[in-house]
Amino acid sequence: MSPILVRPVREQLEHDRVIRLLQQRWRRKYLVGINQGSETTTSVVHGETTYYPDVVLSPTGKPNKPEIVVEVETGESVNHLEALAQWARLAQLKAAFHLYVPSGAVGPARRLCTAHNIPVAEIWSYHLVGDEMRFTMVYKAPAPTRAARRPAAETPAARTAARPVASRAAAANGSARKAAPARRPAAAKAVSPKPAAAKHVAAKQVAAKHVAAKPVAAKHVPPRKAAAKPARAPKRR
Repeated sequence: MSPILVRPVREQLEHDRVIRLLQQRWRRKYLVGINQGSETTTSVVHGETTYYPDVVLSPTGKPNKPEIVVEVETGESVNHLEALAQWARLAQLKAAFHLYVPSGAVGPARRLCTAHNIPVAEIWSYHLVGDEMRFTMVYKAPAPTRAARRPAAETPAARTAARPVASRAAAANGSARKAAPARRPAAAKAVSPKPAAAKHVAAKQVAAKHVAAKPVAAKHVPPRKAAAKPARAPKRR
């Protein structure tokens, strides 16, 4: 039972109204059990202790395996005593713990959960808009991260079994490399000249030098004869 034994009438009516609205909200998806006021019709057993949350949501067909437990608080019930007596215990259940508080009590509720290390899954605020009750989610716990599984080849046993095979393959590759004869590069054959071709080239070079050493004989050009001039006729006196 909650440590808040007696709530003001106005807050108790508001508390019960929120519970009924949550029942209508979730009845199509879950089996919804509620405890209003001093009622103890729906319970959750943890070890040898029995708890009576305000709302219990169970999967359809599995009423004994609650999935979500909800605690609805009013302005007066958001305090250290309620957090230690109710929230901390309900948060230890396998079911996710949801907390509904008035919009003006969101900050104190979050500080209490942090101070007492209460793992709350979700925190919702509620407030009236005219005659309509509005709900707003103000906090949601991050999803737990799962470590990625290693493939079968990465397991220690597989790695141990693979080591002899790898060493044998490496040894076989090394022996094959030693047995294979060393091949000369193809470019070496093209670069080295043949002996006969080298002699022929040397002979051509010697002949060219000999030709260049001989003096060029000057050709004898006979002198040209002067053309005979015609005899002039004697002058008449």
